[in-house]
Amino acid sequence: MIVRRLALALLLTAHAPDVSTAQQGQQLLGQFTDWSAYSANGASGKVCFVIAQPKTRAPEGLNRDPAYFFVSHWGGSRNEISVQAGFPLKPGSTVDIDIKGAPFRLVTQDQLGWSNGQDDSNIVNAMRGGAEMIVKSTSGRGNVTTDTYSLKGISAALDAAQGACP
Repeated sequence: MIVRRLALALLLTAHAPDVSTAQQGQQLLGQFTDWSAYSANGASGKVCFVIAQPKTRAPEGLNRDPAYFFVSHWGGSRNEISVQAGFPLKPGSTVDIDIKGAPFRLVTQDQLGWSNGQDDSNIVNAMRGGAEMIVKSTSGRGNVTTDTYSLKGISAALDAAQGACP
């Protein structure tokens, strides 16, 4: 299960689009305020996902690549959560998410975080009911970072992705 989730996270982040434009092989299903929904054909079949970038990143001034938060549907799986931090994460660390005071924790490897598979639906339900999501992580250099994502449009984006990958 972990290898499968890591493979999906690598697939998505390797081809992470500028959230306003579709990349080759991806079809933009729609832009929904701060979230975009896409479908793509992968080696294992059709993949649908929603993606957003943080509205704010703290502390400012750190040298890091863009961050992305994904919710994916593929191969019969639903609502798989993953995050691309935009920098190497501290080995053995976690990515901590807060949505309206509800805490969630993601496991990490390299620049990626993903849920243990037990919290995916709970995270998605909290996202649907929230206004913003705080994502905290620790870089390999020990910097604690906070990315804040708007959840405006998440429900419509998820509905579009689920409709394209029933």
